[in-house]
Amino acid sequence: GMKRKFILGTITLAMFVAIGLQSCDDGDDYSLGNFWVDIATVETDNNSSAYWFILDDGTTLWPAASDIQYLPEKGQRILLNYSILSDQKDGFDHYIRINYIWNILTKKTIVLTATNADSIGNDPVKINDMWIGNHYLNVDFSFNYGGIRPHAINLVENSLIPDPQDGKIHLEFRHNAYGSTSNRLYDGLVCFDLKPYQNNSTDSVTFAIKVLDWNTGDDVTYDIVYKYGENSTENATKSKNTSVVSSFEFY
Repeated sequence: GMKRKFILGTITLAMFVAIGLQSCDDGDDYSLGNFWVDIATVETDNNSSAYWFILDDGTTLWPAASDIQYLPEKGQRILLNYSILSDQKDGFDHYIRINYIWNILTKKTIVLTATNADSIGNDPVKINDMWIGNHYLNVDFSFNYGGIRPHAINLVENSLIPDPQDGKIHLEFRHNAYGSTSNRLYDGLVCFDLKPYQNNSTDSVTFAIKVLDWNTGDDVTYDIVYKYGENSTENATKSKNTSVVSSFEFY
């Protein structure tokens, strides 16, 4: 449960946040010196400025205190560094203090047409991991950023090719490197909203996600099952290397 910590990779983002934390061990698990870093989704109250977070295992977190100013947007995916202040309270699993928030690029799928095909591009990427959590497809990828301009990252329905009619939803993970010739790979993380693909007649759908692979130069297809039925919770909060979460280099 709450004891897991993300291992942040090459750039230990959490460390510089932790420096400012007072580490006083008062014997309980919830001293402010303890912090967790998790992927979460921002939830907002339409009638007030209130906001809170949902982890991918369904845990709800209420920000009772914060070290930062944050402008919430409903459905925004984030990497959240937080300290736990209390157990269940007022309908939330934990009251927390926000130590830091990194926004993760969060998008919807788009339709690839003859008109936008050029801007969407079809350059190779390296997929490090791909998984579903809380109705989002999370893609941990590496790409050849060349320092000239941000690359474009999209998940598309390709209208230019016939649907194989195999019962799967066929999507393509597309990258536009804008002519970058760099061979140095940078890590990225992006989340795509899958809720529009739910339908009433079934409690799950299977995606076939095609990617032009950096290593082989060939297309690779990943089959991923999205379970959204009443009894299915995607317990997909992962402890994994997530080194770069800024999306300055891609959009």
